[in-house]
Amino acid sequence: MIHMEGMVYDFTGKTVLVTGGGVGIGRAAAEAFRDAGARVAIIEIDEQRAADARSALGPDALVVVGDVTDPAAVAALAEKVDEAFGGLDVLVNNVGDFLMLAKPFDQLTDEEVGRLYMTNLGQVFSVTKAMIPLLRKKGAGSSIVCVSSIEGFRGIPNCAVYAACKAGLTGFAKSLALELGPEGIRINLIAPETTDTPQVPVSLMIPEEHREHIPRWIPLGRFGIPQDMASGILFLASPHAAWITGTALHIDGGALAAAGWYRDPRGVWTNVPVLSGNGLNF
Repeated sequence: MIHMEGMVYDFTGKTVLVTGGGVGIGRAAAEAFRDAGARVAIIEIDEQRAADARSALGPDALVVVGDVTDPAAVAALAEKVDEAFGGLDVLVNNVGDFLMLAKPFDQLTDEEVGRLYMTNLGQVFSVTKAMIPLLRKKGAGSSIVCVSSIEGFRGIPNCAVYAACKAGLTGFAKSLALELGPEGIRINLIAPETTDTPQVPVSLMIPEEHREHIPRWIPLGRFGIPQDMASGILFLASPHAAWITGTALHIDGGALAAAGWYRDPRGVWTNVPVLSGNGLNF
């Protein structure tokens, strides 16, 4: 059992699968579910991260090394989860990455487009399809939470395919919510603003001379941390969200509401950039 922001989350006896559970948001979510009493399974592509997660999550966790963009690995994962736990209560589709492919759309190769699609949308389809039979074993009350992005709800230059995939998650969740709703199975999204993780180390990406401005760039004064996202994931997976399905929870410090407005060094709101360059280390 775990208390978060005044809420009690108790997943005792429940089984949770987190994709990409070895680091960042996935790792924070896996640990939060573990702390709330859940039996946790993760799949992680990196062997060292998988080993670290196995040590952190404890001997009762199922840690699988594999690539969710590989259909054979997904099928094997479903078999392992079913064999170990006899079904699944919560699926967290956490894997996603812009793969450092930040460049104009017309400069992307077909191979790069395919990689972006499979990493951010295609594997969500295959993992979800493989896990629905396991969710049905547990029946009403089971749920799916997908990790989307603020970039699925606003434009982002040089990441058009990534943003399209994240926007596609919204249509997927809304539509699948209708299909699974009569069975009592819910599906929702979280949509984070930039979160400081090893995958996207914001604290290192912003030059030191610009870091003093961070509290003014986002209405709540900071970038996200993995625990912020884990809190949202646990909420959507819990009975506290029992009548919520097919929707997105924006965990973004108010960034989407600001829509490009931020405070300058004097504290005055502006939508005109005041820094030279792009404010980043690249």
